[in-house]
Amino acid sequence: MMSSVEEWVDEVARTTRPDRVVWCDGSDAENDRLIEQMVSDGTLIRLNQDTLPNCFLHRSNPQDVARTEHLTFICSEHADDAGPTNNWMSPAEAQERIWPLFNGSMRDRTMYVVPYIMGPVTSPYARVGVEVTDSPYVVANMRIMTRMGQVALDRINAGSADWVPGLHSLGDLSPERRYIAHFPETRTIWSVGSGYGGNALLGKKCYALRIASTMGRDQGWLAEHMLILGLESPDGDVTYIAGAFPSACGKTNLAMLKSPLESEGWRVWTVGEDIAWINIGADGRFWAINPESGYFGVAPGTNRRTNPNAMDAVSRNSIFTNVAMTEEGGVWWEGMDGPAPRRLVDWQGNPWTPTSGTKAAHPNSRFTTPATQNPALSQHWEDPQGVPISAILFGGRRARTVPLVYRSFDWEHGVFIGATMASETTAAATGAVGVVRRDPMAMLPFCGYNMGDYWGHWLEMGKRAANPPAVFQVNWFRTDDQGRYIWPGFGENLRVLRWVRDQVRSRNGTADARETPVGIVPTPEAIGADALGISAADAHALFAIDRDDWLREAEDQGAFLQKFGDRLPPAIRTQHEALQSRLAPVAVGSRV
Repeated sequence: MMSSVEEWVDEVARTTRPDRVVWCDGSDAENDRLIEQMVSDGTLIRLNQDTLPNCFLHRSNPQDVARTEHLTFICSEHADDAGPTNNWMSPAEAQERIWPLFNGSMRDRTMYVVPYIMGPVTSPYARVGVEVTDSPYVVANMRIMTRMGQVALDRINAGSADWVPGLHSLGDLSPERRYIAHFPETRTIWSVGSGYGGNALLGKKCYALRIASTMGRDQGWLAEHMLILGLESPDGDVTYIAGAFPSACGKTNLAMLKSPLESEGWRVWTVGEDIAWINIGADGRFWAINPESGYFGVAPGTNRRTNPNAMDAVSRNSIFTNVAMTEEGGVWWEGMDGPAPRRLVDWQGNPWTPTSGTKAAHPNSRFTTPATQNPALSQHWEDPQGVPISAILFGGRRARTVPLVYRSFDWEHGVFIGATMASETTAAATGAVGVVRRDPMAMLPFCGYNMGDYWGHWLEMGKRAANPPAVFQVNWFRTDDQGRYIWPGFGENLRVLRWVRDQVRSRNGTADARETPVGIVPTPEAIGADALGISAADAHALFAIDRDDWLREAEDQGAFLQKFGDRLPPAIRTQHEALQSRLAPVAVGSRV
């Protein structure tokens, strides 16, 4: 089986023409050599080893700081198979436009062969990939983010024939010659012209979501942009919950939540904070594994209040990208604890002071850190079978319309909620702020095939499962008329998780709840409004269903669903019609 990998590597080398080829074994010695090499050539800066042991800073090209969705393509044979939410390019056109960019692209560079496993090494649900790259920075990050090296080659030798080939080259880093291409039929990935993690760490979004979603469709499982957490109750029982959230909606903070009720026995354990692969177990339940072994997290806004576990995790053995550096060789970013230091070196290597008028750290600056350094890591995070999922949360950033939390009526309604979920754009993204963007299952940039077919696959998974998870929508970002957040969020989100747990464990599923046209909402008492000092008026606003708002919402949903034409599953159309029917006024002055 090794011969197929070797043949592919030889083929790539003939095109890219590197000076030498290195097969990575994932060992400490190999990593130490790479780190020293990168420190010597300026790719990495060694940070203060007393305060941040084995931590390093990387500064990327200023034109290469984020995922480039407009340069990311699904190269399926037919455009309809990519669907209206993806950029499509035919394989023939990709061969003509993209492949020539690899000609000689690794000249005067080393080509690294990076075999890796996505998922726990012994899991039957894990999958293998091989990334070829000319970036030692990518190698060092892939070692943190995946099970990389000899362990993956051993799995290929043992018969894993469905390994995914991924070719990455920095090229000349020009945005004009930058492409990230995915070939679902051949399960191949090409990436050229970028060294940024989301574009260059091919195991992450490229494999674990875009390619894996098509593998899941064909093989009967789901690859999802989801956290996985375990909620432990005072009696020691753990309920596992998955959650899909677009960017800037608190996914990592929820996955690594520090419980304010720990003294009462309520704790949150992290299984995964970004991606979940979900299979149906022999017992008919959904079981999820985290295919990654590290966290590639956004630094700005991370601090001791929002995510103390992340702050502990990144204190050693971590790579920071595009953050600021202190005079003492530490790191800093906007939103970190305490006031900004008087003097820093910014993410581009320039002197910075609080009066500079620029960001010290890039808004999308990152940390890469091993999952094992998270103090809240679940002891079951590497269980081969995964963990059983009792509930799925869909969450977005909505100032109004969507209540703090509500439960779907059933599985089909839950899939509809996920299919039509939306989030408001923030200042972190280009364009207008506060615009509602549909982001189904938080997979808009990551689904590797037609989203109509994807929803059909979700519906089919629910039919196959004897006991599919309950589905909820959450919204931590509801505001009052003055624009103030009503819900405190962060650690207090535990109170919503407790209600979710009670819902999936209660026999009738409606304890401490009431039914509305959009779903089942909790009573204010059920989420501890009094204990948090939330007024009766604010508590009412948190769960209010404004009929006019929701009629506009349903109209917007309909316009979005229309894009999918005859690929839209009839059940989704039926659910949309049912929502409109429930919202229809029954009498003048009727209230929801």
